[in-house]
Amino acid sequence: MTGGERGHSGAGTGDAASEDGGLGIDGAGRAAGRLDVVVPASLDGMRVDRVVALVADLPRSTVGELVASGMVHVDGVPVTVRSRPVVAGQALAIDVPASGGDERPEPDGSVAFLVVHADDAVIVVDKPAGLVVHPGHGNPTGTLVNGLLARFPDLADWEPPAYRGRVPADALLRPGIVHRLDRDTSGLLVVARTAEAYRSLASQLADRRMERRYVALVQGAPDSDRGIVDAPIGRSATSPTRMAVAAGGRPARTHYEVVRRFGDGSGPTLVHLALETGRTHQIRVHLAAIGHPVVGDPVYGRGSDPPGTPRLCLHATSLAFDHPRSGDRVRWESPLPADIASFVRRIEGGSGDSGAGGGGGPGPGAGPG
Repeated sequence: MTGGERGHSGAGTGDAASEDGGLGIDGAGRAAGRLDVVVPASLDGMRVDRVVALVADLPRSTVGELVASGMVHVDGVPVTVRSRPVVAGQALAIDVPASGGDERPEPDGSVAFLVVHADDAVIVVDKPAGLVVHPGHGNPTGTLVNGLLARFPDLADWEPPAYRGRVPADALLRPGIVHRLDRDTSGLLVVARTAEAYRSLASQLADRRMERRYVALVQGAPDSDRGIVDAPIGRSATSPTRMAVAAGGRPARTHYEVVRRFGDGSGPTLVHLALETGRTHQIRVHLAAIGHPVVGDPVYGRGSDPPGTPRLCLHATSLAFDHPRSGDRVRWESPLPADIASFVRRIEGGSGDSGAGGGGGPGPGAGPG
């Protein structure tokens, strides 16, 4: 890390992003082709179908079809029994299909979300906390995608375009989704309505021209008012369902800036964050790695949240990109949602506000500027 916290610049942790996943090639929705994995010690003895579901992020039903079709190999031998255990060090090869099949999500007009902007190329959504972005294992319906299909029926005709020669494995399940937010993260994301718009937005995301900024309430108080967490993220060696800072992970960089310190400055602290990359759970993993996990994080937190914590206190507050049709730079801002804003005011009223160390910052409802 540079410019702030110390000791996390590449040492040894990527989801729905994805805080946000990127192009749907990592996490839920891998590219078609061969996926080769060496079974880690943490998965020793686990059923092969469970291992494939974890590393390829596929539903177990799809994994069963892959096994039956001879598309899963262990040490070069096709797997015939999906319940067979794997052994650490074995070579696992998976032929990932080009798409998630012909099944498409159904429209669901009962899904509640705010459309901030819509034109013939893009839809900008302010997603509420608790809403999964697209169907997947364990969440077949009731997602943002189901709601989008009800409001924008043209998305039902979505044909997934290839990006850099690859088509995400579950592309039909998430029409137009370029990036994701975790279920319990609220805030802004953009959806493409055409293949042209998708390619443009995916390119901007990959080339870091798309700006994504967040606000979070974190435990404790960072030593510096601003800094960069520069640490690769991969799947945890001890808990395969979690992500972690890992020497063999993918590069990840998160910028942070203190907005407001509470009480005597010992925390919690309101911070703004900007992503250079879009790894699964990136913000949550990086903040936990520097000792300041997001308040309300049940996975990466330390279990010492302030009383009355409403939920994961993380919100995607600002989104900017070059419009795929006009080329103009467009930007949207979203203030803190009422539950987090009210919680921040309660903390402020009970502890006093010391302001940011660098001379203060915007109020709880402001964007990152």
